[in-house]
Amino acid sequence: PACPNLEDQEPLFDLMKPQDIGVELTEGFMMEPEASVSAMVFAHPEAQYFNVEKL
Repeated sequence: PACPNLEDQEPLFDLMKPQDIGVELTEGFMMEPEASVSAMVFAHPEAQYFNVEKL
């Protein structure tokens, strides 16, 4: 979502340990450095890429 519940970052940080690469979580659950993003991405062997073309 565009405005996620930032408190959800805490368990994600506990799991993934991004502090090891210099990403920290502030008291307000914001990530520093500012341009940092978090995601959990899962692959599936039958997944395919696709393009949306203009008609």
